[in-house]
Amino acid sequence: MGGGVWRACDQGVFNVGEGPAYEPWKNWRNTNDGPLTLARAAILAASPHNTQPWLFKITDSSIELHIDTQRNVGALDPYLREEHIGIGCALENLMLAAPANGYAATATLQPGKLEPIPTDYKPRLLARVDLASGKRDESELYNAIPRRHTNRGPYDPHKPIPPDFLEALGRLTGDDADGKLFLFTAQVDREKIAEVSFAANTEIYSDPDVQRGSERWVRLKWSSVQEHRDGLTTDAFGLPPIANAVAKMITPGMLRWAGSHSEKNGYLNLMLSAPLIGFIAVRDRYEQEQCLRAGRIWQRAHLLATARGLAARPCNEAVEMVDHERALGRPPSRIALLNEITGDPAWQPTFVFYMGYPTLSAHASPRRPVQSVLV
Repeated sequence: MGGGVWRACDQGVFNVGEGPAYEPWKNWRNTNDGPLTLARAAILAASPHNTQPWLFKITDSSIELHIDTQRNVGALDPYLREEHIGIGCALENLMLAAPANGYAATATLQPGKLEPIPTDYKPRLLARVDLASGKRDESELYNAIPRRHTNRGPYDPHKPIPPDFLEALGRLTGDDADGKLFLFTAQVDREKIAEVSFAANTEIYSDPDVQRGSERWVRLKWSSVQEHRDGLTTDAFGLPPIANAVAKMITPGMLRWAGSHSEKNGYLNLMLSAPLIGFIAVRDRYEQEQCLRAGRIWQRAHLLATARGLAARPCNEAVEMVDHERALGRPPSRIALLNEITGDPAWQPTFVFYMGYPTLSAHASPRRPVQSVLV
């Protein structure tokens, strides 16, 4: 009995969202730090596997965003396409925080083509934000920043998305000539996307290199969560409270076994529980600037959903298979499937997500303190 209680405490069974790893969610609105306050908002953005690949160089009049290329998921993201999208998410939070803190901000994105993961792991500049004095203005999206969390639980399939939300979501790309949202609510469309995504998920995670690159970001032990302050935790798996507590008590090997023996087609059914599946598409998914813009769109979309009481989750396996096939020199079968869904090959899906009303609450993910991501 005593050993069980000790293990429960050691695994954080009773400590959802507590400890130093979660402090950035609570002190993000420290308004006494000048431009550093904007970085406090930026680090609460989404990123693949919660890798948090951002670095910031801050002066009184500017903030540079760099990508930390060593914080990658390996073969799952062989061109760092998703990591660049994560930097775009951080940039969007920063741009929303600027007017809320009295700054007028202008962002300049660095051009370039995505390449295979470098071996030197040097940080690279991706964007610069110039700051000037401006009028204070807090937006709906800005105020949603501390409540935006990825919800991997099931959604309510019987509660449709309101038309006014769909309309607002569709306007998020603004006048961006290189970005477009495809939104699918019809059952036949969602079934087709879910089947493509489910098949891609099964195939890509059968690759041992992908498994290794992904699993190194899974933090099961509570001590590991507090030490690394990044990655995917048991609390983020979207499990009901009792199942979440049990999952924290088992070993990583047992957790993987349980996952492989879970409900047949569980991921497919999760996707279909959401009444909306969307694509963020660009003209060229391997253009650096367009990746950053896609990230900004996703962050805005997730914040809008949060502000309106909806939940959201990425489901990028089909696009990850596009990267995977390209990196291995295989025929691009997934591109044809995605083009069939959009009906417009001029647009290249680079981010897939689903949205709906949650049946379970999502928990915050750990975050490194802003002081650890400054250069």
